[in-house]
Amino acid sequence: MKIGILTGGGDVPGLNPCIKAVVYRAVDDGHSVLGIRRGWGGLLNYNPQNEESAQRWLMPLDKRAVRTVDRTGGTFLHTSRLIPSRVPANEIPPFLREPTWTPGSSELHDFTAHILNNIEQLKLDLIISIGGDDTLNYSHQLHREGVPILAIPKTMDNDVYGTDYCIGFSTAVTRSINFIHSLRTTIGSHERLGIIELFGKHSGEISLIAAYLADVDRAIISEVPFDPEKLAAFILKDKQRNPSNYAMLTISEGASMIGGRSGNYGQVDPAKNIGAVTGEALKQITGEKILYQDVAYLTRSGAPDSIDLMVGFNFANMAMDLIQENRLGQMVAVRDGKYATVPITILSEGIKRVDVDELYDVEAYRPKVRHVNAKPMFLY
Repeated sequence: MKIGILTGGGDVPGLNPCIKAVVYRAVDDGHSVLGIRRGWGGLLNYNPQNEESAQRWLMPLDKRAVRTVDRTGGTFLHTSRLIPSRVPANEIPPFLREPTWTPGSSELHDFTAHILNNIEQLKLDLIISIGGDDTLNYSHQLHREGVPILAIPKTMDNDVYGTDYCIGFSTAVTRSINFIHSLRTTIGSHERLGIIELFGKHSGEISLIAAYLADVDRAIISEVPFDPEKLAAFILKDKQRNPSNYAMLTISEGASMIGGRSGNYGQVDPAKNIGAVTGEALKQITGEKILYQDVAYLTRSGAPDSIDLMVGFNFANMAMDLIQENRLGQMVAVRDGKYATVPITILSEGIKRVDVDELYDVEAYRPKVRHVNAKPMFLY
């Protein structure tokens, strides 16, 4: 069997170990592996009529090619957020442009037919896609078109529906905790209010879990809009109660103020990151000095921790088991704390969010973790 493999969306620690495990197992099972560079963008930009195109967008993989990649973070295949069913005009490869192409057009174009043709031209028997919502939802679309697909979930936010865990999440939480504790020295030395912005566009799980484990005063999550005046009163009391006279909060990048009130505070610029906007609002309300730090990309940089190494390797071996069993159209997953597989169609069935009722105090803007008996290790 000839297997294509790609990584799409944002990079996370654990991708390279996953790719390596796929290649090693595939070679041992008698298959060949073709790496597709830059996610779905590789199949979009590959031109079967151009010999040089293959060198740029494709990479044959064997054990020698991947021998040491598991020691580093990111993805050596590179990645992109391009989705072939909605390609902006300025990202259409020149050889696919119509004579009427206009670079400034806001119209999105669907090149799925071209993708299907390239899969056939490359004689790929199967594609393993590693990615988050957008990457895997396009995998689902190709599955409906009859393409043999297996999906492996990864995302810092841990928000792929159908799985309790995605590659990259543990490392993101670990890094977040380390940065929070490091920033305590500066925030405490200057007796300020500290605002740490973390990943979490749709799910506030990183903010919630990092705040819980690092004992942060308050945690703002994507799922619950917050009142800045109420938050200001809380955080000011937190500061006054602290013998070191400082306080800290975490905030998800996707958080929002109640009623979208970010423009109610003089010079606050609603176009800024929500953490920066919140910092300026708290400064105006409390009169306190603020230290704001967005650590988002630092949490996805560097090598994976041991959990993401293990999950990356295990997800890869699960995918190869599915090939051996001829069970395609599946996504590997963790369900109720155990490794599992689910139909790739599950991706269209919902949105993964924090269980606010169980894990978050909406009145106090804090984690509310009390009864963990029988809950999964990561409090999914």
